[in-house]
Order: sequence, then structure tokens, then C-alpha cells
Amino acid sequence: MFLAAAALQIGCGAVFISDVVSEWHEITTHTWVEAAGVLALAIGATLTLREYRHLLRRNDRIERELGAATGAFHEVIEQHFANWQLTEAERDVALLSIKGVSIADMAKMRSTRDGTIKAQSAAIYRKAGVSSRAELISVVVEELIAGLQVAGRMQ
Repeated sequence: MFLAAAALQIGCGAVFISDVVSEWHEITTHTWVEAAGVLALAIGATLTLREYRHLLRRNDRIERELGAATGAFHEVIEQHFANWQLTEAERDVALLSIKGVSIADMAKMRSTRDGTIKAQSAAIYRKAGVSSRAELISVVVEELIAGLQVAGRMQ
């Protein structure tokens, strides 16, 4: 959108420049107004392109930060799963729980019964030292937030 706006401004500027040049032999108030219009369009196009570059840089930065946060979240989860000595099946169920998937949907996804998922969830909670899905999520999120706060102070 920004590039289209800048291209439109540059195109209009080219039309105005050709008009101003063709009238330059008779400098009138109208010629000065058109020259001011050309200058305003040039400034507008420059500011539009500058803002576009700024947004591209900001987008790149946000994507890098999001990638780092996603990686950090994955590392925190994997470290907890290792510390809790979860089996592969428990890891899958724990990850789906953290993602907010319902027990019924987990059972369908894993081709098992609701009771099996409930039993695996109970084992996960026992190994993690929590009593609910909300507590499981809070353990992971609290450590991630603490890590982000420490990283933020280092910058």
C-alpha cells in the first residue's frame, strides 16, 4: 500500500514537473503554486517511502523477537518435561493441555479414550507437582516470563 501511494505521488509529481517546466518561460503565480505542489508531492513521497522502510524494519524486528520467544517457550516446556520425566505420550498430552485442547479432542487426536487422557493428565499433574491444567500452564508461563524479564534487564 505504501509503495503504491509513493508511486502515485511520484507519478503526479512527474506530471506537475512537466507542466511547470513547460510554463517556466512565463513565471506566474500559477507556476509558483504548481512548483510548490511538486515540492509537497516530493516531500510526501519521501515521507511515505521512509515510513515504509521503518515499518519493514519494525516488522523484521518483531518477527525475530517472536521467533526468539517461541524458541524460548519451546525450550522451557522441553526442560520441564525432561525434569518431570514425562513419557512420550505424557509429553504429547501435556503439550496439548498447555495449548488448551479439550480432553475429548485430545482423545480423538490420539485415537484413545477420554479416560486414558484423564489418567495421563493425572500422571502429568502428579509429576509436575500441580493439581490442574491451569497450574500446569502457570508453571511454564511463570518461568518464561521470569526469563524474559531477566533478558529485558540485560539489554
